[in-house]
Amino acid sequence: MSFDKRPDPRVTRRHLLSRSAAGLASAAAYPLFGAHALGAQPFDPNPQGASAFARTQGENGSLFRSSGQPGMPHHKPRAKSLIYLFQNGAPTHVDLFDYKPELAARHGQPVPEEFIAGKRFSTMTGEASGKLLLGPLEPFHQHGESGAWVSELMPHTAKIVDELCFLKGMHTEAINHAPAISFFLSGAEMPGRPTLGAWLAHALGAENPNLPPFVVMTSVSKGTTCGQIFYDFYWESGYLPSRYQGVKLRGGGDPVLYLSNPAGVSRNVRRGVLDDIAALNELTHQRTGDPEVAARTAQYEMAYRMQDSVPELVDLSNEPQHVLDMYGPQVTERGSFAHNCLMARRLIERGTRYVQVMHAGWDQHSSLTTELYTQCKDTDQPSAALILDLKQRGLLDETLVVWGGEFGRTPFLQGDITNRKLWGRDHHPYAFTQWLAGGGVKPGITYGATDELGMNVVQDAVHVHDLQATILHLMGLDHEQLTVKYQGRRFRLTDVSGEVLRAVLA
Repeated sequence: MSFDKRPDPRVTRRHLLSRSAAGLASAAAYPLFGAHALGAQPFDPNPQGASAFARTQGENGSLFRSSGQPGMPHHKPRAKSLIYLFQNGAPTHVDLFDYKPELAARHGQPVPEEFIAGKRFSTMTGEASGKLLLGPLEPFHQHGESGAWVSELMPHTAKIVDELCFLKGMHTEAINHAPAISFFLSGAEMPGRPTLGAWLAHALGAENPNLPPFVVMTSVSKGTTCGQIFYDFYWESGYLPSRYQGVKLRGGGDPVLYLSNPAGVSRNVRRGVLDDIAALNELTHQRTGDPEVAARTAQYEMAYRMQDSVPELVDLSNEPQHVLDMYGPQVTERGSFAHNCLMARRLIERGTRYVQVMHAGWDQHSSLTTELYTQCKDTDQPSAALILDLKQRGLLDETLVVWGGEFGRTPFLQGDITNRKLWGRDHHPYAFTQWLAGGGVKPGITYGATDELGMNVVQDAVHVHDLQATILHLMGLDHEQLTVKYQGRRFRLTDVSGEVLRAVLA
């Protein structure tokens, strides 16, 4: 028997390289065009200038569905949009929302062994035995009709407590930042799984064909020494198609990279180029049947549309002055948390499904008495303003807002008790606080409780997967049914656990 080892003459070197590079080209093009460009239907029924090929793929190709998956949502949603105010670095619950008079009374005393027995802490703490308890830095007071306790460090949040649902029994499994953040956002400590926004974009699709369904913005307080790195896997699509990955709006320069036309290239010229590219892609698609060819056409068309939608989105000239004042003095500074909170509202108004606003700097191992104050000053007013702004516009009932970090911080001291300037708290996964607002959540309640030192959950514990299951439920999705088969098994955001928190639903 003989074998003909000559290459197939029908496969040219150019064809081989183009096919081999399709996946890489698609990944490389992602920052230019965003997640929506790869997936949501980006075309009008008869867009001016778009080729017949582009129109056909936009209308009929399953690759470009804008309405989500068949049969979803699973039930009537309480919220159609989600804003996650993620506080990277882990805010200290016992200094902000979890008032513990006993902790204040025992300030400077060794932590009782029964509170820490069998627990592991970060390598910075090592052995917790003998560590000294650290009381709250500022006084707490009760606020609103709900009587919620809030530190003087958060005066603006204190004014809206009757809109909030505090989850004081939160606990997690990770003790280091990146794995813990990944756990909250993807359900796994290791990168590689779809994040919450990717699941929502996949399941529910997009409301606005001119904007991505999943947008991310990041910020860091000026002068902070404890900022966290924003890894791209915090908004990745994992084993879901890349069109569901989050699109990052930048805090400087062009909001989206490479969206602007080069110097000397007019919009009409760009339109003509896209039409020519679409015609060439149509020929290639007829010859190869490769769906990535259609995806490239969709990418270019989406980028063309975003050239109009993104400048309008970021233009704050039509915002009333009293609204700008509500968000605080940093609201017009691109890249600030205040600016990103306002942008989140504008995105939700325009049909974006999920906005992930991430603010770093809460990792206060030796800077509680300085940088905790900075963090609260930069985030307290904008967070409260977002809730008030949404409510005034009639958007809060259909928008779920989540505030919180990846874990809490230890009730005991990290540092020297005699040197207040270097006081800090280490990572604490065993108990911490988050809050929810709007979107079908009961306002003005507290769910869960910790012991007298804020060390352990003693009532109504909430695991990370419980929070994820509740978020999906409010968005109309059953976390047990929202699965994707990958490498021989079905995966979901909540892995193999998670219970909806029925007690917090309105």
